Amino acid sequence: MDSEQIYSEIILDYYRHPKNKGMIENADAHFKDWNPLCGDEIEIFLKFKNGKVSEAKFSGSGCAISQAAASMLTELIQGKTADELKKMKSEEVLSALGVKLTPIRVKCALLGFAAMQKAIYSEPAVKP
Repeated sequence: MDSEQIYSEIILDYYRHPKNKGMIENADAHFKDWNPLCGDEIEIFLKFKNGKVSEAKFSGSGCAISQAAASMLTELIQGKTADELKKMKSEEVLSALGVKLTPIRVKCALLGFAAMQKAIYSEPAVKP
């Protein structure tokens, strides 16, 4: 089995058994975004404690790539400050997926990342 197949299995596992799926009541930051081309939707919820992400969850629906990437993202951002999230690059999310994606699939993979960025920049209560 080559690395592409292994990562494809990981993506399918995150899709079938997502980590951190759900909502956070009274989230410090949240944003719902969607891809009008395919209909994927992701809503990101963040809770901060002592200036760092103490809880991250997502809800939504869509293809395996968008859902798996959002689930992976919630794990990647645990413990990071708002400032670190603002500086985070999309390549970190794409790298976590570990597979080559077509340009259309890249949009799917980065939907949760875009929602997280918009949540951070749109919530005045979130301080770096």
